[in-house]
This record gives sequence, C-alpha cells and structure tokens, in this order.
Amino acid sequence: MSSRARGPYAKSAEQRRRILDVAQDVFGRRGSHGASLREIADLAGMSQAGVLHHFGSKTGLLMAVLEERDQASRQQADTGATWDEQAQVARSMFERAIADRGLTQLFTTVTAESIVPSHPAHDFTVARYRRTVAEFTAALTEAAPAELEPAAAPATDLEGVARLVMAAMDGLQLQHLLDPDANVLGAFDILLEALPLLASRSPGSTD
Repeated sequence: MSSRARGPYAKSAEQRRRILDVAQDVFGRRGSHGASLREIADLAGMSQAGVLHHFGSKTGLLMAVLEERDQASRQQADTGATWDEQAQVARSMFERAIADRGLTQLFTTVTAESIVPSHPAHDFTVARYRRTVAEFTAALTEAAPAELEPAAAPATDLEGVARLVMAAMDGLQLQHLLDPDANVLGAFDILLEALPLLASRSPGSTD
C-alpha cells in the first residue's frame, strides 16, 4: 500500500491522538460533568462533529481516555521477586504518577466522581481497583515466602497490605495535586520500608 493510500488513516490516527491528549487535560481540570465537547473540540482544533465522529459521545470519549491511559500504565508495570524489588516497583509507579500531573489529576478527579453509581465511569473504576488489588496481592504473595517466616506467611493479610499501599498512593497523589512542594515521595518511602513489618502481622493483631 502506498504512502498516499495510508494518508487518510494516518491523519485520522493523529486526530484521535490529539483529541485524547486534549480530553485528558479538560476532564482532569473540569471533571466529566464540567467538561464540554465544545472546549475539547476547540482546543483540538476540530469541530464537535469531528470529535463525535471518532468517539460517538462525551461519555465515549471519557471512557476512551480512561481505558487508553490505564492500558498505558499497565504496560509500564512490572513485578519484583523479593520484597525489596516489589517495593521498588511500587515506588517507580508512584514516581511516574506524580511526574505526570495531568494524568494524576484525571484519575483523581474521575475516581472521586465515580463514587456515584450512576457515573459513566463507576463500573470502570470499581473494576480497575479490584484488578489492581488482585495483581498487587498476587505479586506480594509471590515475593512473601523469601521474606516472611513460614509460620507467619499463611496468616498474613497481603490483600490488606495491597489496599493500604494503594490508599497511600491515592492520598499522596491528592496531596501532591494540592501542594506540589509536599514531600510525598519521602512519605511513600516510609510506608514501603515498613512493608515487611506490616505483612508479618496476623490479621486482627494488636501487637
């Protein structure tokens, strides 16, 4: 196929990419309810009809942004064979998140909105959390035998540890958005250093 024949497809892909980039910023700043197709189209240098041609509706565009950005983040993810390696993986993920303010703002804003069951991204957000918890729990479980006493490992609530780390990431990302000068990475490091201790505690332990 000649480059001339590929031209329209390349142009369409470029338009779609431009719309997604602009939409990430607008949805992040204004939320899904406050964002308008008019603003997104104007910033992308297109008509509203052009945006709708690619995504069908504002909801379709929102979901395309979330799914595309989520997939990109998952492709960057890795796992570690030991607690130290797993902690470094989590730290790298957190560093990437706070380095991309637009992406962090998008997911923070939409996640907050998605607590309402009728929100178009509610099911996506719930599924994303469940998948992330399951994947992180599995990674911790695989790394745990090398670090925990055999007798303690079966009683360990590694899912609880995974949820705690995720909650810390969410909260610290929010603090970073509100106060970019806050040392959120240092705070996250404190939690990561405590991971082996947290994982060695039996569920319900008060010791």
